[in-house]
Amino acid sequence: MERYEIETFLTLADELHFARTAERLRVSPGRVSQTIKALERQIGGALFERSSRRVALTAVGRQLRDDLLPAHEQIQRAVANARDACAQVSGVLGIGFTAPWTGELLVHAGDVFASRYPRCAVELSNMTYNDAVAALREKQVDLLIAEPPVEEPDVVVGPVLLSERRALVVSTAHRLAKRETASVEDLALLPLVTAAGVSQAWRQEFYPCRTPSGRRVVQGPTARGWEGVLSLVGAGKGATVAAARAGTYHARPGIAYVPFVDAGPVEYALMWRDETRSAGLQAVIRTILDCAPAPH
Repeated sequence: MERYEIETFLTLADELHFARTAERLRVSPGRVSQTIKALERQIGGALFERSSRRVALTAVGRQLRDDLLPAHEQIQRAVANARDACAQVSGVLGIGFTAPWTGELLVHAGDVFASRYPRCAVELSNMTYNDAVAALREKQVDLLIAEPPVEEPDVVVGPVLLSERRALVVSTAHRLAKRETASVEDLALLPLVTAAGVSQAWRQEFYPCRTPSGRRVVQGPTARGWEGVLSLVGAGKGATVAAARAGTYHARPGIAYVPFVDAGPVEYALMWRDETRSAGLQAVIRTILDCAPAPH
């Protein structure tokens, strides 16, 4: 068996989904299907039961997975150890993040990274968006998980790690707070409380001047920091936009998070400086990608 056949088989045995397997392996679903069919011809029997609704391992497939997996993991560890020895991944890497749920991902990834690269430490910093991008550009942190877009040409926006439903944040005294969902057109109903100092591209993404139908969105007061924005919203000075998940982490009296029914998600992507090519940075990026949840 070729290495790519083993990796394709074990990944599909883990995912039990051709499209997710293809995404993890960065190949097409057709390539995954062809590889599995060729492998089944070599074996002489079916490894997976396929239907329009599910993919499941056959008894032969389960046995092959159980036999291959320990050896494959040992090979992966050996390669990682050799790579680590050659790259000499050591020192301290600073990673910034703007949302607590991305911080949770980084804590998990940090544990995995420490087990893979014990000579290199990771330090996490929770920051506002503006401070995070500035810290990255000024080399106070080496890596960042934050919300695109970024206008700075020396910052690389990498893979999206998390995608969260977008919500309208309003005072509970406002009639919109009683709805189960909101529309982007509702942004025209009250002033929009905004974060101070964000880039024009970021402002347009989160604080548009007009709704999709062309209605004017009044730009309301601004504040530095999320707590300041929430204080203005709670006082009835207007509404703002955030990830709906923030309602769990930033719940407070007088504030309601109403999910949009027609707005795109809030995404959180890896970002790093354009000139950065260190072995440590590449290693921690690989680890974070390994630990990130599979896209829906």
